[in-house]
Amino acid sequence: MEDLENRSLVYATVGEFLTDLKQEFGRENDKMMKMAELKKVEQRDRIIKEFVQKFKRAARDSGYEERLLIEEFKKEMNRMIRRKLIEVERPSRGID
Repeated sequence: MEDLENRSLVYATVGEFLTDLKQEFGRENDKMMKMAELKKVEQRDRIIKEFVQKFKRAARDSGYEERLLIEEFKKEMNRMIRRKLIEVERPSRGID
């Protein structure tokens, strides 16, 4: 912004400015959109396989680390399935 204000950075068109703006800040916005999309994924009445597929698609490029993904996954899965997984002596290490 300082460069624009002191005119050391000049754009020929608004389109050029918007292109640079999207390149600079677009990736973070995409990541935030992916994070928001991921938080909306719920199992509800889906079978677990469908839920896993939908969750994986939403998780792609979300920026979440594995541990946070697992926590988010457990939070949104069906309560009865979650309880059964907790009761298992050797729970799975992933969501596959």
